[in-house]
Amino acid sequence: MSGKQGGPSSPIDRLVAIMARLRDPETGCEWDVAQDFASIAPYTIEEAYEVADAIARNDMAELKDELGDLLLQVIFHSRIAEEAGVFALNDVVASISDKMERRHPHIFGDTANGGHHLWEQIKAEERRRKGAGGALDGVAIGLPALLRAEKLQKRAARTGFDWPDAEGPRAKVIEEIPEIDAASEAEREEEVGDLLFSVVNWARHLGIDPEAALRSANAKFERRFQGMEKLAGETFAGLPLEQKEALWQSVKTPARE
Repeated sequence: MSGKQGGPSSPIDRLVAIMARLRDPETGCEWDVAQDFASIAPYTIEEAYEVADAIARNDMAELKDELGDLLLQVIFHSRIAEEAGVFALNDVVASISDKMERRHPHIFGDTANGGHHLWEQIKAEERRRKGAGGALDGVAIGLPALLRAEKLQKRAARTGFDWPDAEGPRAKVIEEIPEIDAASEAEREEEVGDLLFSVVNWARHLGIDPEAALRSANAKFERRFQGMEKLAGETFAGLPLEQKEALWQSVKTPARE
């Protein structure tokens, strides 16, 4: 697919040109011109989650649209950087291309053996070259808390600081519950955080992605709650808790799931 004569030569060029026009300080869109890296970052995160949501729902038409929205975020950030004289989209593409080739020497180089183990070794060496001083350096602060907890635990595990099996984190989960009960109001948030961190650790040892597990639990709760509302109609909010519990048990049956 090519653009009109004299215009962009490819779909990606067309999108780059659209963003350049939107960011034009004289004739562009007031909202787009006003944005910077920080103001756009929340949208970038949101679009990544919407991609994951479309995948979870196996909605390919929606996935196509959401991937476009996510691509726009890359174009947007790159345009802001280009205006500041820092880098441009071609630099972003070249950087990730170089990285992929560097991390797959068994495919693009002369190394016979590779795979995930070599990938992690190369990533660790890259972090050292960037000045990382410890095993936990470089785990992005902006990650969702459950995902960041898992990544911190995995990094620590590579140094040998880890439970040998799932029994250790399981026991830690049980240990944390009475500590919450005994905590003062000021201490309770910290103790709940310890419990959640321990649950993530247990999930990791069980081979379960905690972020995916919680998304699934959220979807299940949403589906069941909406099922209760459908059964009860407009009277749902005014029902006593006992009747709501009965409806909850009803929608949990396999036939209604």
